Amino acid sequence: MLVTVVTSIATLAYWMGRKFQRLESEVKTVGEELRDKTNSLLLGFQSYQEFFTELLASDDVLRAERVQSAKNEPSTMAKMAMADPLAKEEVERLEELLRKDELTLEEALELREIARKVVREYGNYAEAWKLHAYASLMVGLAGSKKAG
Repeated sequence: MLVTVVTSIATLAYWMGRKFQRLESEVKTVGEELRDKTNSLLLGFQSYQEFFTELLASDDVLRAERVQSAKNEPSTMAKMAMADPLAKEEVERLEELLRKDELTLEEALELREIARKVVREYGNYAEAWKLHAYASLMVGLAGSKKAG
């Protein structure tokens, strides 16, 4: 009888171990799918924000003075970006670009690339999105000046 009980317990333990292993695998898969969907949503919103703010700036819907007044908001993000994912040179470049009143199109695109990195790392902070919006506005303004 003892052999039967031990065999039953061993069989049950083996069965439960396989079930937990399968459950762990499924949870991992769901987590990866959720992360992928979240990243996709983030990129979609980022693209929308870029398009909309560049459109407003390039069509002179926003006055340059209003864009410049928004310039102080992203500077907070530059301080937060001292940690990864930005290299020290990128943080310095970000601060340099934020100090300028006007940017060339190339500089504005560079600012936006840095802002995209900041959003990927700090997207849960409003300041990251403000930096991204400001960078997109600067791309729109610089693009309209180049075209005009």
